[in-house]
Amino acid sequence: MAGGRGERFWPLSRGDRPKQLLALNSERPLLVETLDRITSLVPLERTYIVTGDHLADPIHRVVPELGPDQILTEPCGRNTCMAIGLAAAEIGQRDPDGVMLVLSSDHRIEPADRLRDILSFGADLAQARDVLVTIGITPTRAETGYGYIETGEPFERKGDLVSLEVAGFKEKPEPRQAQIYYYGRKHLWNAGMFVWSIRSIWKALEMYCPVHFQALQKCRDHPGDLTVRDGGYRDVPDISIDFAVLEKANNVVTIKADLIWDDVGSWLALDRLRRRDPEGNVILGDVVAMDTTETVVFNDTDDVIATLGVSDLVVVRSGSITFVAHKSRLGQIRALIQEVAGDHPDLV
Repeated sequence: MAGGRGERFWPLSRGDRPKQLLALNSERPLLVETLDRITSLVPLERTYIVTGDHLADPIHRVVPELGPDQILTEPCGRNTCMAIGLAAAEIGQRDPDGVMLVLSSDHRIEPADRLRDILSFGADLAQARDVLVTIGITPTRAETGYGYIETGEPFERKGDLVSLEVAGFKEKPEPRQAQIYYYGRKHLWNAGMFVWSIRSIWKALEMYCPVHFQALQKCRDHPGDLTVRDGGYRDVPDISIDFAVLEKANNVVTIKADLIWDDVGSWLALDRLRRRDPEGNVILGDVVAMDTTETVVFNDTDDVIATLGVSDLVVVRSGSITFVAHKSRLGQIRALIQEVAGDHPDLV
């Protein structure tokens, strides 16, 4: 899935250059890192990218090896239920007995070989059983920014990997509740990674979200017909696969994953992804920082950024835009983007 706009990385991330096409975790775009992690398990020729119409060309430039039929486009965003359903419809046409791995294009996941072992275990479960598999990350902190999976009884094992029944899904918690989840050891981070057979997810879509299923059925019956696709998208509500299917289904299991995982959600993620200097700064690009602490400075221009006597800031220079914010105010960046768009729509 590669359709998000990544607004929380503005101004580096823009409409035609969203987060998944940026080099944030390393020197390679996040999308390329995602593909490289799984190519030994799922060859590139069996990989599909779901994205918006306007991102097909930028994605093809980043991954030119993809065939044009491997980039599945949406006319507008309708959340993960439709994105996943569109891919299931396409894959089901080619292989009705296939197993589908669903990954986000903008996550950091290490080590890659462990991820492949976990996904392979999930594929075995999905092939043999009528289950919807979600990957749950063992929490490393009392995180309030992620949803959680409440685990139930053990389901199946493979070596040192264990799958568990899912007792429920929890929304992003308040700090005290996050601590309860963390210390109780019965909750996992919901990473938005899934494994299921085409038959299982297609049946679940039909059962739990019939409006979406009918639109997707038409897409499957009329491949390549953009009029049918656009009409279907226009008529369905925006809903995630979690709300539409997983929270209603009784055949959901989770694999407990001991992975280094980050959803790279905002500029604050760079504090976790990149090496800090002795003053706690993350400095990328041509920067002179004096008496600066706990600050992220990202410069992708040929200009110079100089900071003096500041702390706890995010400073970004991209193109003709300079963005400066206190770390505690980054949650309001979307409101700022709307203000900028009013006077400068070409800058968002």
